[in-house]
Amino acid sequence: MSAAADREDVWFESGGARCAAWLYRPERAPAPLVVMGHGLGAVKEMGLDRYAERFQAGGLAVLAFDYRHFGASGGEPRQLLDIELQLEDWAAALDYARRLEGVDSERIALWGSSFGGGHAITAGARDGRVAAVVAQCPFTSGPASVRALGLRANVRVVARAVADEASRVARREGVRVKLVGPPGATALMSAPDAEPGYRRLVPEGFQFDDEVLARFALQIGFYRPGNEVNRLRCPLLICACERDAVAPAGPTIRAAQQAASAELIRYPFGHFDIYVDDGFERSSSDQLSFLGRHLELA
Repeated sequence: MSAAADREDVWFESGGARCAAWLYRPERAPAPLVVMGHGLGAVKEMGLDRYAERFQAGGLAVLAFDYRHFGASGGEPRQLLDIELQLEDWAAALDYARRLEGVDSERIALWGSSFGGGHAITAGARDGRVAAVVAQCPFTSGPASVRALGLRANVRVVARAVADEASRVARREGVRVKLVGPPGATALMSAPDAEPGYRRLVPEGFQFDDEVLARFALQIGFYRPGNEVNRLRCPLLICACERDAVAPAGPTIRAAQQAASAELIRYPFGHFDIYVDDGFERSSSDQLSFLGRHLELA
């Protein structure tokens, strides 16, 4: 049976809206479970299935979800990217996972990539009960990511964000900004490898909305998940991409080196290389080994 056929479409409630999710179950129960959330504006169809299938084959249950306002999840307005709302979704996913039949509620881990990697660290620190956290090419420093975007792009993006915030106050239609674009574009990610790397994650024929409400740009510089690593009460694996031009690796590596509970693996990749080909094979194998140790897989 294929993994796609061997997973369930499920949902849980967060903030009055439904979050759509995939639930993967291994052959043995009760099983440890990994809650998975994606990165900036991304949805579960953009590669989370590959990681979930690898973990499922290794004996783990997996719950991969879409944030409110994105993908198959509910929530209005669409494409609203809000840090606190997304962290609420992580908490709701954890609550749902702990109530699932056939899941060992004491052996639950968080897995997040890119912006979701920062969320996984923050959500794990806030929860205090998770057994392990995996953060892949994580966003750990808002200021570092803002600097990486460059002054001109920042000015244009912030101008759209201010216009969007004014539209919200006036109850008019929101102003959007591109998630990704070529260098020099008015987009949240415009490193040379960002657009081809991001779009490579979108399955052929999949209808994907590549814009978000621009007000998010007013939040990003103040978000510093790297400051939360020392609050984690569980083992943390950080998979850092040394050539990352989207979520710079420097602050991530420093945060990992300062945290007693952290294991750091450095890869000679760009931000999007870790999702595919050798990057995927190496990172998913390392992650499964880490999860197997700390979730006590037989």
